[in-house]
Amino acid sequence: MDNIESIFRKLRILHWIIINKFRFKSLGIRSYLYKATKLSGHKYISIGKRTGISEFAWLMVDTSVNTTPQLVIGNDVYIGRLLHLVCFDEIIIENSVLIADKVYISDNLHDYHDILKPIKEQPIIVKNKVRIGSGSWIGENVSIIGANVGKNSVIAAHSVVTKDIPDYCVAAGIPAKIIKRYDFDRAEWIKVD
Repeated sequence: MDNIESIFRKLRILHWIIINKFRFKSLGIRSYLYKATKLSGHKYISIGKRTGISEFAWLMVDTSVNTTPQLVIGNDVYIGRLLHLVCFDEIIIENSVLIADKVYISDNLHDYHDILKPIKEQPIIVKNKVRIGSGSWIGENVSIIGANVGKNSVIAAHSVVTKDIPDYCVAAGIPAKIIKRYDFDRAEWIKVD
């Protein structure tokens, strides 16, 4: 039974690749979105080679703020289920990044300064471009909003990242703070107070 399910999964992925190959800005070999819930702005999305995005992903690229936004997902990236990614300007996920389930990544916020208007009627504000460095691991239920995550860094589950996290760091919390850094002189991870 497992073998039959595996064959059907591979056929669904192949079918998806054939239908969507030319809708994206680029789609690398052996890359797929499996059972995506919603996709918009295909022509602004580039996906590298051997990258897998699991079930129920929502990738949204909007041109209302920037007429040439870009969403780039590199090579050998694995993204778990229920990804929610909203790009109005630029989001780049570099090579070999591991992203767990239920992660939200956005380069924007709703404005809320006009107290006489409902927030949903206020404009979208691009906070900052987002870059997730190569080799990083983003834990389950993480939100990254207008911030960068450095190379080979770890963001602990349930964290909210609103400020940049440098290379070779572990960050946790709401808002996320650095709790460990890799010390190259000592060749070990050091706790940060």
